[in-house]
Amino acid sequence: MVSSANTGSNPIEAARIEAATIRKLRIRLLPFLFALYVVAFIDRINLGFAALTMNRELAITSQQFGFAAGIFFWGYFLFEIPSNLMLHKIGARVWIARILITWGTIATLTGFVESSSQLYIARFALGLAEAGYFPGIVLYLGYWFRQREKAQAIALILMGIPLASVLGGPISGLILDHVHWFGLSSWRWLFILEGLPAVACVSLTYVLLPSRPAEARFLTTHEKAWIADQLEQEDRHKPGVRTSSVARTLLHPRVWHLACIGFSHGFASYTFSFWLPQMVKSVVGGQSNTVVGMLVMIPNFLGLIAMILVSRHSDHGLERRYHMATAATLSGTAMLLLGMPHSPFLSVILFSAVAIGAYSFLPVFFSMPGEFLTGFSAAAGIALVTSVANFGGFVGPYAMGVIRQRTGTLHYGLICAGVSFLISACLSWLLPKRPIFASEYASAAAGVTFKTISEPM
Repeated sequence: MVSSANTGSNPIEAARIEAATIRKLRIRLLPFLFALYVVAFIDRINLGFAALTMNRELAITSQQFGFAAGIFFWGYFLFEIPSNLMLHKIGARVWIARILITWGTIATLTGFVESSSQLYIARFALGLAEAGYFPGIVLYLGYWFRQREKAQAIALILMGIPLASVLGGPISGLILDHVHWFGLSSWRWLFILEGLPAVACVSLTYVLLPSRPAEARFLTTHEKAWIADQLEQEDRHKPGVRTSSVARTLLHPRVWHLACIGFSHGFASYTFSFWLPQMVKSVVGGQSNTVVGMLVMIPNFLGLIAMILVSRHSDHGLERRYHMATAATLSGTAMLLLGMPHSPFLSVILFSAVAIGAYSFLPVFFSMPGEFLTGFSAAAGIALVTSVANFGGFVGPYAMGVIRQRTGTLHYGLICAGVSFLISACLSWLLPKRPIFASEYASAAAGVTFKTISEPM
């Protein structure tokens, strides 16, 4: 509902301002944020494609590759919370531009490493550079969108994950098979060519991303006031730690509950993302890297569609835990089945089921911290949840590398990842059935006044 303070008593005018404002926000902010996330995720996971030829040239073992894939998240983990607090303090425009130029430069320079130790350093530095980008985007969306639009808005950004593989898979395969310019190996060109777009987007970021609604030239005065009023009403009815200090937020049980869910899911989903090209390669035998890239595209494309549909359904009823638990259960079950030998056709079906569940989970999950956190508490809480989830992104791929090197097969690592998906499903079931503020806010918007309710744990 639109505040009468901004629209008078005319409900038609109120509805017009609401519809126009949401439409403008979706058109002006989400496409560019989505494009940036595609670039970010390609730079994050292209190591999996580079491994198809890089591992042999640099004599990298499965365990060393798993460590290189995961060490990225150590840098991310260490710098994520301070990065998000800086974004909240100085504004998204400046801070995201800073993130872009540092991560793009390091991603490009990764193409010149000469040993596994240099690769470790480059991946760790890339994590430091990119730290805070995704939780910063989640925080940033909270400056513009209400909870009822949040999961869909996050989903439109997170579409960049499957689309990065839909686009990046075939492109990476083609680069590996055909680009050998100036005597450099194709995997080096893979890092160089896919790192440059981040640097190219820096100036666009400064122009296209206003830090707050008050700075948005594409909004009218009434539309800016509408956003401020709606978010103020929503914040007023959020229970829990919304006014807590950063330190108290970082110790809050609900924040750590979400962080544990994120760790379990990150452990499994990043194992899947980083090892998928090699899993597909082992399934299809002697096919070219281009064919591998095309096959990797299939599960990611289906995951992209599922992510949109599930986030929309979750926002419609403001229901989160059932959607998360169901998605994680699907991924976990499919991952366990992948731990047994299958035909290539059935393997692709199971890869697709993992992707559908893993990607559908994410926008619903990352909308949850905003249900009870605002301001610096939101900046700290979202960053903590994301950093712990990303720490799972270190442990999972590394564990897969260790298991493969010791057993000679991917099957046991896949079973381990499947169990981790199922743990995240169980933890999701233990969340509250429905955020308290959802019913409170709906009634308050209709003119009913409520007393403050403390958060149940």
